[in-house]
Amino acid sequence: MAPDPNKAAHYIKALDDARCEGNWSAVPEFVRKIRKHAPDRACLTLAAETECAIAKATDPSGAGRPSTSVSAKDLDADNVQSKLQAAIDGETSHSEDKFQAQVCAGLLHWVVGEVDQAAVKLPRNIEEELSTADKSEWTNISALKAAVIKANCLARTQKTAEALSVFDSVLPSVSMAPSSRTAHKQFKVWSELFLTEYCVLQSDALRSNERSLADPNSVACFRSWARYWESMTGPVTGGYGYRGSVPRRQVWLEYYLALSTIIELDIPFPTGFLGKITNEASSTRNQLRIELKKTEAAYEALLISETSFPRADETREEVESFIKAVVRNWSILCGRGWAEKDLGQGGRESLSRGVLDTLYAAATKTYHSTAILRCLFTVHLAVAEFDLAFKAFDSYLDLVRHGKARVDKTGHLESNLDDDGTVLETMSQCILALCRYGGREAIDKARVIGNELEDWLSRLPQLRNGIESENTVPEEDEATTLHPKIRPHLIALSWQAIGLSQAQWSRTTYDAASRTEIQTKAIRCLRKSLSPELGRTRDVRSLFALGLLLAERRDLTPAIDIVKTALISNKSADEEQDLYHGAYWQERSLIPLWHLLALLLSARQDYNMAAKACDGAFEQFGDPSVLFGRQDIHFKSEHLNEAEAQDEKIANERKGVVDDMDDTEKESVLEAKMTQIAIIELLEGPDIAVNACPELLSLFTRLFGSLEAKPTLQPPKAVDTIQVPKSSAGTLRSIKGSFFGSTRTRQPSIAETEKTVTPSRPQTSQTQASVAAPTIQVTQENGSPTETRTRRLSSLTRRSRSESGKRHSLRKRDSSSGRKRTASVSSAGTNPHGPTVVDGEVFFTPADELQQSEFFPLTGNRQASMASSVSRGRSLHHLESYTSQKSRSTNFSEISASGTYTISNPLPLIHFPQDMERRQRAVLLVKVWLMIAGFYRRANMFEDSKGAISEAQKLVGILEAEVAKDPTGSLSMRGNSWAEKKGVDELLGDVWAELGYLSLAKGAPYLARSDFEMALTHYPNHPAAIVGLSDILLDIYSEKVLPPPAIPTLSVPENVSSLSLPPPNLPKIAVPQHGLPSEPLGLGSGGLGVGPAGKTSGHQSATTASSVKSVERSESDDKLPAPYKATSVPTIDRLAARDRAYGLLSSLTKLGSAWNNAEAWFALARAHEESGQVDKAKEVLWWCVELEESTGVREWQCLGSGGYVL
Repeated sequence: MAPDPNKAAHYIKALDDARCEGNWSAVPEFVRKIRKHAPDRACLTLAAETECAIAKATDPSGAGRPSTSVSAKDLDADNVQSKLQAAIDGETSHSEDKFQAQVCAGLLHWVVGEVDQAAVKLPRNIEEELSTADKSEWTNISALKAAVIKANCLARTQKTAEALSVFDSVLPSVSMAPSSRTAHKQFKVWSELFLTEYCVLQSDALRSNERSLADPNSVACFRSWARYWESMTGPVTGGYGYRGSVPRRQVWLEYYLALSTIIELDIPFPTGFLGKITNEASSTRNQLRIELKKTEAAYEALLISETSFPRADETREEVESFIKAVVRNWSILCGRGWAEKDLGQGGRESLSRGVLDTLYAAATKTYHSTAILRCLFTVHLAVAEFDLAFKAFDSYLDLVRHGKARVDKTGHLESNLDDDGTVLETMSQCILALCRYGGREAIDKARVIGNELEDWLSRLPQLRNGIESENTVPEEDEATTLHPKIRPHLIALSWQAIGLSQAQWSRTTYDAASRTEIQTKAIRCLRKSLSPELGRTRDVRSLFALGLLLAERRDLTPAIDIVKTALISNKSADEEQDLYHGAYWQERSLIPLWHLLALLLSARQDYNMAAKACDGAFEQFGDPSVLFGRQDIHFKSEHLNEAEAQDEKIANERKGVVDDMDDTEKESVLEAKMTQIAIIELLEGPDIAVNACPELLSLFTRLFGSLEAKPTLQPPKAVDTIQVPKSSAGTLRSIKGSFFGSTRTRQPSIAETEKTVTPSRPQTSQTQASVAAPTIQVTQENGSPTETRTRRLSSLTRRSRSESGKRHSLRKRDSSSGRKRTASVSSAGTNPHGPTVVDGEVFFTPADELQQSEFFPLTGNRQASMASSVSRGRSLHHLESYTSQKSRSTNFSEISASGTYTISNPLPLIHFPQDMERRQRAVLLVKVWLMIAGFYRRANMFEDSKGAISEAQKLVGILEAEVAKDPTGSLSMRGNSWAEKKGVDELLGDVWAELGYLSLAKGAPYLARSDFEMALTHYPNHPAAIVGLSDILLDIYSEKVLPPPAIPTLSVPENVSSLSLPPPNLPKIAVPQHGLPSEPLGLGSGGLGVGPAGKTSGHQSATTASSVKSVERSESDDKLPAPYKATSVPTIDRLAARDRAYGLLSSLTKLGSAWNNAEAWFALARAHEESGQVDKAKEVLWWCVELEESTGVREWQCLGSGGYVL
């Protein structure tokens, strides 16, 4: 039959389709018919015949997955190559036939392992063939096949760069190929081979630094692989792309590791072959996160489906390696360096929940994996699921104990067991978490784990010298495979955790006799963590805890030296830390240290420098707009503000560092401000402190916003705009003086009252102290006095620190306490002030108030923003000169400022539920309101003080209602939940205690007693309430406070006040010759004052001792008079009052919360005196003096969220 051109074209098209679909069984028939109807296409038929033979030899199953493990003898390669070469040389009419034959020749050499010859036989115009649109489908597949073979040959000959160049040139054509729904089978096969080879080779080049991830096209091949994967129809399976290749999940793993490296190194987001972006407004970090999660999900699905549960002698290292990579990425994404908006919907919590799902899925494919349990502990901790976190740790520690015992016994290393350094780090993390977020039981558990950790350090063979030796560095000469070397910073972290557990336990233990020993051990362990050999001499967490411990132990000089060491250390230039800790991480972590320095300086009576230290906490950021955001002084309407809130660009411009802080950091900022205002009260008087209260409330609003739930995020408010809360959720009406809208005039001061009002009772020891304070005279070596000056002494002067009722300063002060600052400025240099010498140490204490230099521009119109208070010049060099004096403790002489500041990051950033976060903020706001109430009370603005207490009481009432309505039962009045600063009972105790002191200030001791009793009903160990109640009970015992009259006194009109009335027939009262002692020994005549002179409160007013002693008694003590005739308390009641006061105070001073409470000890000393125990009273009074000499303007518990762990 003669050749038929039409049939020839039909069969050529059929042959092309058969080869594209991999239908090799039909190829021989089409070849025969083409040779019959188109004998001039010999090159085409020979190439097709050869390809069919290669396909059948490499893929006998017909699955279309070629292999390269075929010998030349099987294919008769030499004979076929000669025929192909002849056909290629003879082909001049059909260029596509020649191109296909050349590729076939190269394929034949490639499958038989002749790599060099394969590269020579391949055509050179591969890219041109792929870029030409009118080519047949098989020609395109042949070009793709040629690219794979050529790149593979170059890679085998170590020409990686040339191979990657081939892949790069062909990738656009592969990415622009039709979707797999219409693409032919062989195009899918060779596309997958192309992408697999490309991705594996690219990952090797990235790993060896031959290519950089900074290149915009660094992950282009992986993105093309992901698009190819998404276009696959039917169920997606794993396995291998072709025999001898890598598993498909390996490509996904390389993709995931490349993205992980971009995140870890904070490399700019590569945009090559990115594809369509669904949300144009999303940030590049958000796009990177989305891409990472898609890759992670794909690899996880393949890994879990292809991995079986291990046998007892098997491990799943790939699963554990994947988990480590996931958690490492999570620690960065959920760190402070990434903003919440970059994490998509749900933010950190949603991301953490996804990681938990991955961990539990991986746990189904492993057996007793310590790595997974360790990660579960960390991630559960990050989402504030403390119970689950510590259960995971308990399981982890139990497995590690038994596993390490097996290793030591058998001598065989178990690959699924964490190494010694990781175990030490995990135990340290658990200790820090327990101490920071737990109550007494948790701290006790931390102590037990700390003891076990110390035992581990003593038993590790790497630390041959043991814990008693000064050398805490691992031995360098003998490192075994069973116990590899431990990095020094992990040993430092371990000693730090042990020291913190001991320090926290010293506050919690009921064994008062062992508290000093526990603190000593804590100091020793913290010093070990700061050893130069361990490379952590500037760890801020250890320095803070050590400085705070020394401060509590009254070692002020070494404490100041240590805090100074952290503050003047060189800042680290490691920008990678910003990714974990966030911007300005060094300055942010130093805020508690500045605050601690301020309290230390205030304990040294240097209030000027203490106030400057508070300023230093804010001034270290430079411009106030850095910390609090850009100021906007222009008034705008509400709808304009809402519109700007939706504008992300404007909102970002207004943001400051505080917007990226967590609540713990914000609390440290607020506490520093509260201390600053407390110092203002000391220097300027309570009136000026009252004027600064709106600034405190404005700062709270700026830091935490409103406590009401908001549907949308509000933009940061301008720093210089005061918005004082009107209530717990609103704003107040005024920002000066009284911001409760009070229009009354200021009550006269005590001094003014004494001038105009006849005292109704004799002066007590405390009222005398406020008028003419005792002085402490310091003499020189020759015995001549160097200076006679006043000092704040014992509990008489520290009432404001414990929210107690009176504020007496033993320093001489103007009666009005509101003098102008110009006077102090003009006279600052007229009377030089010399140093004070105590225990051979020279330190400066504040001189007369006129000598104070001005560093607060505080008048009646104090600037109402934090920006104004931090705009003053920094005075760190003054602090250096102040603390450069010789320390009495030489143990810290090796600490200098030459080191580099460091901070460890053992704990994740905790994301609390919104309800818990709101409750924590409400507790903090209660504390602010009660502090403001104290300022008003001491300024004799009683109605405003009561208003502030009412605001606190409203907040506590809301919290109490939430506890009652809690359906889960997790909340309690006692506040024993995780991360709960104070329980509702303790908050109620605070409120009632402040009400008690307000009643005392008003001159109503029996009403105050009732308030204190209510406080103790809610919280039995409330220090301020116990001290206040004990003072009243002791006053009752000594008859300074007597029962109120049974019949209320008549209110006589003024117009009849001059009438002379006959004196009543009062019964004569016989005074016993030997009565009970009524005056404390050595404390002056008179009783304990209960408030300003002349202040009474209706029928609650107390009968003073002076008025009673002027009346003779007519009835004996053993016979109770009628109620209306009673003028004294029965002896049995007085004794009961004294004994109860002693019992309350004795128990209180044994607790860790009040063992160094000077007010409590002073009251206990008085109880001893009233009981006739003079020696004990003297001993306690000397202890009070020692405590008072080293007590700051506020309690030490205001630091570090009430603990030692930053």
